[in-house]
Amino acid sequence: MGLQTILGAGGQIGTELALALKRYHTDKIRLVSRNPQNVNSSDMLLRADLLDLQQTFRAVKGSHIVYLTAGLPMDTKLWEQQWPVIMRNVIEACKAHRAKLVFFDNTYMYAQTDTTQRETSEFTPSGRKGAVRASIASELIDAITRREIKAMICRAPEFYGPDKTQSITNLTIFEKLKKSRTAIVFLRDDTVRTLIYTPDASRAMALLGNTPDAYNQTWHLPCDDNRMTYRQIITKCEEILGKKCEYRILKKWQLTFLGLFNQQLRDTAELLPRYNCDNMFDSTKFKRRFPDFCVTPYSDGFEKTLLV
Repeated sequence: MGLQTILGAGGQIGTELALALKRYHTDKIRLVSRNPQNVNSSDMLLRADLLDLQQTFRAVKGSHIVYLTAGLPMDTKLWEQQWPVIMRNVIEACKAHRAKLVFFDNTYMYAQTDTTQRETSEFTPSGRKGAVRASIASELIDAITRREIKAMICRAPEFYGPDKTQSITNLTIFEKLKKSRTAIVFLRDDTVRTLIYTPDASRAMALLGNTPDAYNQTWHLPCDDNRMTYRQIITKCEEILGKKCEYRILKKWQLTFLGLFNQQLRDTAELLPRYNCDNMFDSTKFKRRFPDFCVTPYSDGFEKTLLV
């Protein structure tokens, strides 16, 4: 088994991916970030800035498979400045070193409606961050179409999970309830959410990356289809924690007002419409191709998120 490299290895997805890759009998795992740290004792560490082309080439050199799991702060200008450079550098490095690329993507480029999201869904971004994600995904798809690179896109809806998992739901629901504080729900508590448990996302991506015929296409990573509303999620949290859990709903005007004083909330504003309708992310394609993959039920994932 050749060298497998994780670019942007410092986040929860990269950490879980490093653990998952060990199951594929490889001790050749390279973790790349600005400050990489071992996940497995045998990991190889390399400092690199993906905004620098030469450093990106060095990070990819010798790799059989490269996973791009990097994330950026929720800063619109930063996304517009840095994501196109990162994607361009990674594509060029993988082309030069004949490495296969697995890109971990989100759903910001999809319409923020209750229409079911599938791998074939059109890109109809409604904000600047969505436009960035549509642009870099399209650039990779174009490179695949031109047969310049062998790659795949692994797309996931909103995360939840343990440790360093970063998402609106984790920060406003689970982290607050763990600290016995009042949870915050955006816009409505009666629309169903499709969430993905971060260890499931990483396990699925490791499986796809090590499946030769999975390349040159897009995959929706697997989620529990027993979708729940935020009201139901918080009720389940009460059962797990054995106590009453309080929450309050923030309306659009309240979020707009708070955004005047909070840049992160301002930069999240374009995502708010998705909380006003059911979120129907479909991962049937993956489940049909890998019927033995065990998706973590929400109840189990919530328990591991709250109690670990």
